[in-house]
Parts: sequence; C-alpha cells; structure tokens
Amino acid sequence: MTMTTRWPACALALCLAACSGGGAPADAGATDAIVAAMHATWDRPGQPLEAGPVVVAGDLAVADWTQGEAGGRALLRRAGAGWETVLCAGDGIRTAEGLQAVGVPAEQAARLARALADAERSVAPARLARMARFAGVVRMDAGDDGHGAHH
Repeated sequence: MTMTTRWPACALALCLAACSGGGAPADAGATDAIVAAMHATWDRPGQPLEAGPVVVAGDLAVADWTQGEAGGRALLRRAGAGWETVLCAGDGIRTAEGLQAVGVPAEQAARLARALADAERSVAPARLARMARFAGVVRMDAGDDGHGAHH
C-alpha cells in the first residue's frame, strides 16, 4: 500500500491528531476521552469534527473520523495509559484481511473488523463514502519494521 498525495495537508494533520487516541464500547471511558480530545483539537467554526465509531481489540483500535469532505480510519495502538497512531487509511483497514496486511495479528484483525462492521451499520452512507475516499495508507509510527512516519 502506498501513501497518497491527493489529500491536503490539513487532512493529514487531522488524521495525525484525531487518530492519537481510542476507545470502544467495551472501554467507554477511553472512547469518551479520545472523542473529547479530537473535538478539542480539531473542531473549527463551521466545520466540526465527527469522531467515531471507535472499536478496540486488546491493545489495538480502529477509529473513524470525518471533517468536512475529508475522512478516514485510523489504526491505533495502546501506549501506556494512552494511545498512539499506527496509521491512517480508508476502507483498506475495514476488513480483517486489510488489517492483517498492515501487520495486525489475525485474531485481533478479525475482532476489529467484526466490531467495526457492527458499529458502522449505524453510520450514514454519505459519511462512509467520505471515509472510503482516503486513498492508500499513511504510517505514523516508526514501528518494529523501521519504516517511520511519512509526513
């Protein structure tokens, strides 16, 4: 997968910050905290951030986000008491296969994909389409593979 250059810098910056936390129905406190932090950082007059759903499987999470016409999904990893962004993508991390392709272990990938599919059943089709337009994968972490962030 490759990073896209079609997104304006503000969309990438949004992803970097919006994806830096996480939570899930099973971890409502973490969900509330990340959504609140995302709003505090990225809400703008006339263009509020819409964050969520957020789902968690063990120490990994996927969070949906949109703002204006931009949107995407973030893969996050628990880091101590908080969360760090691993990468941002669109529909590429919506399935277990897509999550495995970016390094998520099979069992966690399956759990995340199932939880996200369930959570996104209540998301409006137009919003899902905005998230799907995020092309490619933008890694934010140095990770164990040493690829580093591409921003």
